Amino acid sequence: MPQVIPDTSRLLEGLNEAALIARGRRVIASNSAAKALLGDGIDGDGLEQVISHPAAIEALDRIGSADMEEVELAGLGGSRRHWLMRSAPLADGTYLIRFVDRSEVAAAEQMRVDFVANASHELRTPLSTLIGYTETLREQGDEIDGDTRERFLSVVHDEARRMQRIVEDLISLSRIEAEKFTAPTEAVNLAPLIEQALGGAQRIADERGSTLVREVDPELPPIAADRGQILQLLDNLITNALRYGEPGTPVTVAAHAEGSMVHLAVADQGEGIAPEHVKRVTERFYRVDTSRSRSLGGTGLGLSIVKHIVERHRGRLVIDSELERGTTVHVLLPVS
Repeated sequence: MPQVIPDTSRLLEGLNEAALIARGRRVIASNSAAKALLGDGIDGDGLEQVISHPAAIEALDRIGSADMEEVELAGLGGSRRHWLMRSAPLADGTYLIRFVDRSEVAAAEQMRVDFVANASHELRTPLSTLIGYTETLREQGDEIDGDTRERFLSVVHDEARRMQRIVEDLISLSRIEAEKFTAPTEAVNLAPLIEQALGGAQRIADERGSTLVREVDPELPPIAADRGQILQLLDNLITNALRYGEPGTPVTVAAHAEGSMVHLAVADQGEGIAPEHVKRVTERFYRVDTSRSRSLGGTGLGLSIVKHIVERHRGRLVIDSELERGTTVHVLLPVS
């Protein structure tokens, strides 16, 4: 096997990405990151065997005609992994190959694509209903009796309000994300905000026959917070608990000091969330039960907004749920 001078081996280990040196079609040296990605015994092996990616081999064939070659590789080292392979000629017919991990960038781009697709779908559904009912009213208005006309107008109104809620939540989420690098510093008393949020949710609680239970420590210290965003967080959590809890069962809002944090918990007694869904319910537009969520008036953005508010406040969000027993959302926020 061709040998490489020790200084070159040390240079390879000094790189923070997977890297190897090849001559012809064979690996002559590699660092530990490359061995972790491609296999321990790659030194001396052929490139086709080591990299095993057609686009990579094709790019390496062109290396003599360019100072540097770059190619995006998907699936190397795992189906969800993405790499930028950079190769450049060295002396004596050798060349350096580096693998820059682009998995996070690719995942972020996929999230953006999914978000645009989901937002478009969520807006298209009520928009189609609006168009259908308004066209019927316009074209057959004289033939429709008063009760039917009122029912159509009620559907149009409800769908327009649904679109309005989605747009408002999207604007809110965008605003929170834009502010995420600025941690709030205002000292805010949480107890009055809890009372305000519970008061705002009383109508929904009455409609579902549910009791709103307060368990708030009277000595609760103030938190470092954005008052409006914390109220929005409370509104979303309490409304969600009422929507997905069983009618007639209580929703409990508790808060107490826990070291340097204030621990807020909102609990319902509903169907609960299966373990495979718990880790995804904070994704934009993710729904465990799509039809039920829409029928209850959810936009699919409530918990995503909660997550981003918690992150902006440098807090922690934990969701505990058990099927047939209910869900508790825990939010820990730093004391002012």
